[in-house]
Amino acid sequence: MALDIAILINEEPAAITNESSEAEKAHYLAWERSNRLGLNLMRMTMADNIKPSMPKTEKAREFMLKVKECSQSDLADKSIVGSLMGELTTKRFDWSQPIHDHVTHMSNLAAKLKTLGIDEEGRLKKMKDQAVHFVSHDGVSSSKGKPSKKGKKGKSFFKGPES
Repeated sequence: MALDIAILINEEPAAITNESSEAEKAHYLAWERSNRLGLNLMRMTMADNIKPSMPKTEKAREFMLKVKECSQSDLADKSIVGSLMGELTTKRFDWSQPIHDHVTHMSNLAAKLKTLGIDEEGRLKKMKDQAVHFVSHDGVSSSKGKPSKKGKKGKSFFKGPES
């Protein structure tokens, strides 16, 4: 039961006719089954954001060549980077899995982004520096209009020994 017949053979076998031998019929049926299953498997495992851009074809070998052609384009890289970045920035640890698995998954996402030429770590470090700068300036300016509470005695909620 070879499921890769349709991918390995360059051309589709001749259609079955009344004059076809049993070997030809068996070969065509095996190729047809392999083609159908391979095509369905490739379509099912493809990322949802890439499916609409793929052209329709009825042969597994053609489909595989089209996938290869599209995977080497800039559109696919941007799509993959977008989905990886979305997952990396929105995924939260929810205690449904061990923390080690979560950290490993996040590290794998960052490694995939690095192989695509995206250095997320450097970008996040720059953002952190900017955030610290923003917070330090915000803290200075927010205290200007407020009166100081030093030296004021207000009502205390707790009564204790006074010294």
